[in-house]
Amino acid sequence: MPGFWKNKNVLVTGGAGFIGSHLTERLVQEGAKVKVADSLENSTLDNLKSCLNKIEFLKLDLKDINACCGAVRNADIVMHLAAKVGGVGFNVKHQGTMFTANVLLNTNVMEAARLEGVKDYLCISSACVYPRYCTIPTPEEEGFKDDPEPTNFGYGWSKRIAEIQAKAYEQEFGMRVVIIRPYNSYGPRDHFELDKAHVIPALIHKIAGGQDPLVVWGDGEQTRAFVYVSDLVNGIMLAVEKGAFGEVFNIGTTEEIKIKDLVTLIIKLFSSKIKVNFDSAHLGGQPRRNADISKAKRMLGYSPKVSLEEGLGETIIWYKQKNNIGEIKS
Repeated sequence: MPGFWKNKNVLVTGGAGFIGSHLTERLVQEGAKVKVADSLENSTLDNLKSCLNKIEFLKLDLKDINACCGAVRNADIVMHLAAKVGGVGFNVKHQGTMFTANVLLNTNVMEAARLEGVKDYLCISSACVYPRYCTIPTPEEEGFKDDPEPTNFGYGWSKRIAEIQAKAYEQEFGMRVVIIRPYNSYGPRDHFELDKAHVIPALIHKIAGGQDPLVVWGDGEQTRAFVYVSDLVNGIMLAVEKGAFGEVFNIGTTEEIKIKDLVTLIIKLFSSKIKVNFDSAHLGGQPRRNADISKAKRMLGYSPKVSLEEGLGETIIWYKQKNNIGEIKS
C-alpha cells in the first residue's frame, strides 16, 4: 500500500536475522523509521549492511523484560520475529531448550508492548504448530489440532503459546495482533551452519563443501513447499497494511516438491554430478507439509511471485559470492 509505512515507528525484533533483515530493508525502502532489537545470537550485523546507517540498532537480550520495554517504547507497531532456531537434529535433541527460550522471547516482547501502550503487533508464529498428520494443503483452523509435529514438539508448542497470548491480550487489553505462520522459507542470509540449517541451506552447504556422496536425512519421499524470503516479507507487510488484526495467516507457496526431487534440482543448479545417499535411519520430519494460502490470497491479496528454481538459483549465487566459491567440482 503506497505510503503506508512512511514515517511509522517500527520495531523489528530479530531484525538482524535471516527473515528480519530482509523485512528491515523493505521497511526502510518504504520510508519507515526502523528500530532493530537483536541479541546477535542467531544473526549478524553484516545482514543489515545495506541499511545500518538508516536504522537504530539495539543489541540486547529479549529474555529481559526491562530491555524489551526500552526497545518497544514509542513504537507504532512491533513486528516480533526474534526466535531461537535450529535444524531438525538440534530440535529433536533440545525440545526443552527450544520451548523455554522461545516462550520467554515471545511472552516478554508482547508483555513489554502492552506495558508501553503499543497497540499494533505482528506475531510471527510457525508452520511447526501443525500436527504431523494434518490436511494437505493445511488450513489455519488446524493450528491447535493434536500435538505439533514431534520433531518440533517444543518449538511448535512455544509458538502455539505465543498465539494464545495474542488472543488473550486482544480480549483483555485491546491490543491489535495479526499472526503469521510462515512455511519453509529460504533465501540469501539463511542459516547455513549445519546445527541450525533447514533442508535447503544444509544441502547447499554440503554440496558447496564437496560432500560426495551427499547424505540426506530421511528417505526423500517427504514433501515441502518452500517460500522465497521476498515473498514471505511481502505477506508479512500485507497483513499489517490491510489491518488484518485478529487474524491468523499461512504464508507460503503451493509449489510442493519431494525432498529427493529438491536434491536433484539443487545438484543440477550446481552443475554437479555427485551421488546421493538417503539416510532413512534419521528422522526426516513431517511426511508432507504444504500451506493452504487461500485465506491470505482472499483477505490480503497475497500471491507468491518467485518460483522454487528461480529462488534456489538466487540463493546459490549469493552463497557462492559470500564464500568466494567458484565452480563446484563434480
